Amino acid sequence: MNGLRTLRSALRGPVLLDGDPGFDAARRPWNRAVGQPVAAVARPVDADDAAAAVRHARSTGLTLAAQASGHGATGDVDGVVLLRTGALDGLSVDPVARTARVGAGVSWGRVQAAAAEHGLTGLAGSSPVVSVTGYTLGGGLSWFGRAHGWAADSVLAFEVVDADGVRSRVTADSDPDLFWALRGGGGDVALVTEVEFRLHPAPELYGGRMLWPIDRAPEVVDAFRRVTAAAPDRLTVWLDLLRPPGRPACAAVLAAHLGPAAEARALLRPFDAVSGRLSDDRRALSPADLGAVGAEPTAPGAGVSRGVPLTGLDDAAAVLLAEGPPAPLLRAQVRHLGGALAGPSDTPYGPLAAPYGLHLLGVPAGPGSAAAVRAAQAAVVRGLGPAAAGRTPPTWLGPGESAADAYAPEALDRLRALKRSRDPRGVFRGNFPLFGRPATGPAARAAVPVRA
Repeated sequence: MNGLRTLRSALRGPVLLDGDPGFDAARRPWNRAVGQPVAAVARPVDADDAAAAVRHARSTGLTLAAQASGHGATGDVDGVVLLRTGALDGLSVDPVARTARVGAGVSWGRVQAAAAEHGLTGLAGSSPVVSVTGYTLGGGLSWFGRAHGWAADSVLAFEVVDADGVRSRVTADSDPDLFWALRGGGGDVALVTEVEFRLHPAPELYGGRMLWPIDRAPEVVDAFRRVTAAAPDRLTVWLDLLRPPGRPACAAVLAAHLGPAAEARALLRPFDAVSGRLSDDRRALSPADLGAVGAEPTAPGAGVSRGVPLTGLDDAAAVLLAEGPPAPLLRAQVRHLGGALAGPSDTPYGPLAAPYGLHLLGVPAGPGSAAAVRAAQAAVVRGLGPAAAGRTPPTWLGPGESAADAYAPEALDRLRALKRSRDPRGVFRGNFPLFGRPATGPAARAAVPVRA
């Protein structure tokens, strides 16, 4: 407790303790379905201030959990200090080198807007309000992952604060072990204050969403299977089966193509044969418009999600998915993976061999409803049988899962060894601590205490 009492004097930025006015609002993550029982919320004003917070935590026995927004919050923060990194908002784009440098508080929407001015794109995901750093620490599955791999594969350098409170620049040459770990291994080993990464050419981009009533879902799913079976790596297509509250269920297809509109329309032609389309907003896009394709909420809200890799979409899986998400699920989304994601990757997760990924989302509406959402998600996964197998990509891990569900045993052992050597006092707490609960999947592996 002494460390909490003296925390304000260690930082230039504001600090709120439990009981202070505004504390409850400050500790809430973007995902309102997750509670965060933290002891304090600190907002460093810059990287030096963040380093001061780390030195204070080390000397007083506190634990820090860095968070820009809390899209990936898990609630595993009991008694820690929540380090809000929103003020670390520097952003610069070098159009000649095709690189960007972004602070830990920068969102993908800002990066895409800046890169688009030069005909470039980052490897952004579906939401423009997700922080670049948190997303990248989880590997980062992008609309353009089929063309360019994990977002983490494009990282060139990290600016970090280590567990002693010392700032440094980490590259593949300067510190290969830590560089490897931060490219998808989570935030359990060091505090990242800035990321530098490659941008990619996007002189032409085409995409958008098509929507049908749910009774057309079998035809839509069939077209999705045919399109994705032959799609070049520059085309990514996602299938959405939706059950919006108070509205008819529907089927949607989302697409993003790194190339000319005419080529994209030809590749997507099987969907034009599905009659009864309710809407179609496909068009030429700027990389700054990418977030509009998924049209995900940009304001905080509650959600319970589960993501699993799929080894394929056989006839049985297609029939199950075409029925739409069972209540109380809001969405069952199948993302086409493969391409460069399945290629060589010197990241903790490594190559993502699964050709598809399934993301299931429900919105808890009251007491006990979150359990009903999880039960429905589990029922869908069981129904898919052997098709839903393999390690969960770290960016899709959710509350109740662990690092052991994402990483192969040898990668997890390497990450844990690094945690022991670089943060033996446990100054940092990532969303999924490396020495947290065992795996919950079929390949469950026992965890080892951090001080073992």
